Amino acid sequence: MIQAVNIVPLFVVVALGGAFIVSLLGKRIKAFPDIMGSLTTFVLFGLSLLAIRLVNVYDVLVYSVGAWKPPIGIAMVIDGFTSFMLVTVNLVAFLIAVYSISYMRQFTSKWKFYTLFLLMVAGMNGVVITGDIFNLFVFLEIASVASYALVAFGTERHELEAAFKYAVMGTVGSLFVLIGIVFLYGYTSTLNMADMAMVFAQKPTSNLVLLVSVLFLMGFGLKAALVPFHAWLPDAHPSAPAPISAMLSGVLIKSLGVYALCRIFYNVIGLHHNLSGILMFLGTLSMVIGVFLAIGQWDFKRLLAYHSISQIGYVILGIGLGTPLGILGGLFHLFNHSIFKSLLFLNSGAVEYATGTRDLQKMGGLKERMPVTAGTNLIASMSIAGIPPFNGFWSKLIIIVAAVQAGFYGHAFWAVLASIMTLASFMKVTKYAFFGRLKDKLNNVKEVPFSMKLSMIVLACICVAGGVLFFSAINQAFLQKASGVLSGGLSYASEVLSALQQ
Repeated sequence: MIQAVNIVPLFVVVALGGAFIVSLLGKRIKAFPDIMGSLTTFVLFGLSLLAIRLVNVYDVLVYSVGAWKPPIGIAMVIDGFTSFMLVTVNLVAFLIAVYSISYMRQFTSKWKFYTLFLLMVAGMNGVVITGDIFNLFVFLEIASVASYALVAFGTERHELEAAFKYAVMGTVGSLFVLIGIVFLYGYTSTLNMADMAMVFAQKPTSNLVLLVSVLFLMGFGLKAALVPFHAWLPDAHPSAPAPISAMLSGVLIKSLGVYALCRIFYNVIGLHHNLSGILMFLGTLSMVIGVFLAIGQWDFKRLLAYHSISQIGYVILGIGLGTPLGILGGLFHLFNHSIFKSLLFLNSGAVEYATGTRDLQKMGGLKERMPVTAGTNLIASMSIAGIPPFNGFWSKLIIIVAAVQAGFYGHAFWAVLASIMTLASFMKVTKYAFFGRLKDKLNNVKEVPFSMKLSMIVLACICVAGGVLFFSAINQAFLQKASGVLSGGLSYASEVLSALQQ
């Protein structure tokens, strides 16, 4: 058990170490940033798979930083929900690092890109593994600041404007979170989340808890880009380089926003009936408004950005239901969205890399010149639209069935309607970008380099495998453990504190 616990801090240490080494040697050795970026993220992905195995053996791993026992010291915790998020974050990060080997050649200073990229990964991993709510805020800020710089990486006017808007709104969200933490500390006299949950289990609900819940809903809701806190996302995601767009939409809004909301509302404060209703309302609102804003877009990446808002709505709807089936569907859709939305942003990057444009009206017939990109884009489009047998179908179906079982027929109706609108939106993308007659000015277009194709093919295979293997043992080891942690609610506290005694 003691040796197994030592894996916990490595998710932050390895990422920070990789960023530090790239910043030292990346400028001097040309190929070093690519090698170090891919190697670091591969090691992190391997560690996250090992974490899944260890959680199935020990249930909870708790690491005391500096040997100071919580609640006085800082704890890092890996349970079923944590290991699920670690696999999601580091799988996507590894494939994006491989994709960036060729894509980022069009930008200068690759070493700066990989340094910021690995800092962002370190921040996301830190948010996921920390058992201390103030350290959650610290890691959230590390990931956020790195993402602000990465959005502005191209240094064009629109990129700098989008990064500034993102930074201002992100700072406001962080301020809400910090104020909420201050109130929680004043109420519970502890920053350890397990210890805090024990206090909440013993004390009656007060108006202060309601205030803190609202602050966290605004702060983490802004990080997750929930409507009405979404205004930064449609500018930030299209402006960033394609690998960063994929990271922002694929995992950043989930680890900094959705994960934090789930962990605090389920395992620390406890999900009350009123809060559940608010989450379902915001999820449904995001789902519908996001897809209606997306369907009229002609900028490929901006269209995808609005769909991120819509798909996060599905995740929040499932989690907000609070039923075991709803939580399972919400988490499954979180993972699926990380895969197919990352793939779609990488596809958009491949199209822009080859054609020099993101305007769907200036494309057409690209499947003749870019068959791999066209094929992977079709798979991702069918996945996000919820077409069987792809992974997106099963997660959407579970959420809709869970809503019907819980008696929320209106929410289920809007979920079905949003899925139909999503299909219509991506049929437009497929028609205008890849089908039809090849335009004369695109005659010299060719398929993207091997490293970019490799990442897209692997993600497309996961979209197919995720649907086929859902009913296998992977579901038990991967999804059921994660949803069980949230369904268990405040029992998180007793499990963490008992693990500390071992």
